[in-house]
Amino acid sequence: MSSLYPVIIGGGPAGISAATTLAERKIPCLLLEKDKQMGGLCKTVTYKGFRCDIGGHRFFTKNREIQTIWEKTLGDQFLVRPRVSRIYYRGKFFNYPLKVANALAGLGAAESLKIVISYLKSQVFPTKPEISFDDWVSNRFGRVLFNIFFKTYTEKVWGVPCTVLSADWAAQRIRNLSLGRALINAVGLKNSSKVASLIDNFHYPRLGPGQMYEAMASRLHSNGGEVRKGLEVVEVRHAHHQVTALLTRNGGGGELLNCSHCFSSMPITDLVQRMSPSPPDEVLNAARALRYRSIITVNLLFKRSVALPDNWIYLHSPEVTAGRLQLYKNWSPAMAPAGDHSSVGFEYFCFEEDELWNLPDAELIGKARQDLSHLGFYNQEDWLDGFVVRYAKAYPMYEDAYEKHLAVIRGWLSQFSNLYCIGRYGQFRYNNMDHSMMTGILAARRMLGEDIDPWSVNSEGEYLEEKAEKAIP
Repeated sequence: MSSLYPVIIGGGPAGISAATTLAERKIPCLLLEKDKQMGGLCKTVTYKGFRCDIGGHRFFTKNREIQTIWEKTLGDQFLVRPRVSRIYYRGKFFNYPLKVANALAGLGAAESLKIVISYLKSQVFPTKPEISFDDWVSNRFGRVLFNIFFKTYTEKVWGVPCTVLSADWAAQRIRNLSLGRALINAVGLKNSSKVASLIDNFHYPRLGPGQMYEAMASRLHSNGGEVRKGLEVVEVRHAHHQVTALLTRNGGGGELLNCSHCFSSMPITDLVQRMSPSPPDEVLNAARALRYRSIITVNLLFKRSVALPDNWIYLHSPEVTAGRLQLYKNWSPAMAPAGDHSSVGFEYFCFEEDELWNLPDAELIGKARQDLSHLGFYNQEDWLDGFVVRYAKAYPMYEDAYEKHLAVIRGWLSQFSNLYCIGRYGQFRYNNMDHSMMTGILAARRMLGEDIDPWSVNSEGEYLEEKAEKAIP
């Protein structure tokens, strides 16, 4: 490998995709991953034979190129799994996405009437303009249903009122779903609009999502690329509108790495603040104004088989602190040891400065066991052990004015002709895995001379985990 070559920051879906694209074109490159595992948020953590997926990562795409990469990488280790997800509220399960008959039956006649009246009111007197998550959802479901099925869970996840979150978040994640369409469908009337429904199954690596990215790293190595783990980039040096070198740090000290090009999947806010010389104050202030939400997964291990059919359950009950529950063995039987063993992962969302983030592991496990006791899904005497996984800056927050701050950052970074921002964190965009991978692939192709823009991936904000349906006849 020559002394000057492309360097990729981050071994998640975007970074590993950029590196493998270059290596397949016989371009020597170096990938830096600060963790000891590949995959970023999509890594798989192993403890006493139990495997943990941080957040639950479904492998689904409408992009044939990405699907082919996944299938070629893992072959028969790439399983097809049924999708089952539900909402838990007031001691009952509700279908997700919401199905009107199921929801109304579960809530009772009086509550159902309030929901329908509230929905009709929202159609006659909608909130305009739609600025916040609150505005967008209430206009499509009515205020009553919004308060029941959206407000509590959303505020658990993001830690801010729904009036603060941008309507962009709702438009991307709840696209084409509305109570009106569900009601029309339920009573058998014609509906000329397409009805969105989520996929019935998805692919999933037998040993968890990290298996995919560890396998891609092995392929990268066989094609002449290099991977160095345990190295964090703490300074990005530049001169004359070019990134010139990266200062890295590990337990043994630091190392300065010169580079011909830089692909960054680190949080764009960190990238800006680690540039040397420093950006103007306007750019630094914009970076400080953007926030990420962090996740803690508390995994409880059991000496009994899985208790429910779900892959994951949305915990809308306000008395439960956790926001979501993952049942790993329903993702893949290999996520727990053979026999009558299973595990669940309680997901807690917070900021790094929160008390929750800094609680000792034993206290977090105790909190998860309390939530489990309230839910009643498992017996406490079946509990074996538990472990905690923290992941900082997991989710970009679409708060009011985030686009303005991001535009300032992008405008300043655009002067660097050999710098490519990729992935969920590098672009501050709530991408799925396939979107993140494509940003890395397109950035590598742009470096090689193709006239394409990695920022164009998912620019329409479409949530691609839905299947197209014909209009109801």
